[in-house]
Amino acid sequence: MFSQFIQGLLNTGGQTQAMQRYAQIANKVNNLTASNEPQNPLDALYHNTQVNNNNPSFEKVLQSATKSNFGTLLLDPRLKNVDAQIIKQSPQISLTNALNEAEAIQANTQPTSKSQILNVVSQISKKHGVDEKLVQALIKQESGFNPNAKSKAGAMGLMQLMPSTAKSLGVNNPYNIVQNVEGGVKYLKSMLDKYNGNMILALAAYNAGPGAVDKYDGVPPYKETQNYVKNILANYL
Repeated sequence: MFSQFIQGLLNTGGQTQAMQRYAQIANKVNNLTASNEPQNPLDALYHNTQVNNNNPSFEKVLQSATKSNFGTLLLDPRLKNVDAQIIKQSPQISLTNALNEAEAIQANTQPTSKSQILNVVSQISKKHGVDEKLVQALIKQESGFNPNAKSKAGAMGLMQLMPSTAKSLGVNNPYNIVQNVEGGVKYLKSMLDKYNGNMILALAAYNAGPGAVDKYDGVPPYKETQNYVKNILANYL
């Protein structure tokens, strides 16, 4: 007659506790079989024990949110088609990327003075063995020391890195001053090495690309590039 749990209580002398538990279960069964048994399966999950109160069922609350159709969204079978490709990377890589993004966001939400930028330029230039005054002159020409600068062509940040160039240099956020200067100085250094320290050719390649410099065996006959090199050298020398 009784469940194993209740019979166990009876056998161990816990008759009062057993009968109380049995009464609770019986009351629950009677409620479920009463005339006010919920018609909606979700109402059974979120059962309303007080018949006369104004608490609607869980599903009714969702479906009443007509502005956002929140209930409809939750009950939409298409939501079962989840794109699991968002977890391609390992947890450690994902964490590292998240920290880098947080750092970049924090850096961009805080005012950056020119003195702070010059300090970053000095440290990174020394790291790569490039004259910091040359880097300063290049940044002045490229962005006017505006970390959020973006050209019509899509070049970004202090040293105006193109998306493909930034990606190849490992720059995740071109508007982060440290990442941008790190990538820009690294690229400038590679051009200086390519042209045996020839500053004019390195600057021309930074602007027009090494392909154009190689094609014309010198500064390309582009007015923009020629003025670019002249302006930077004028600010550097």
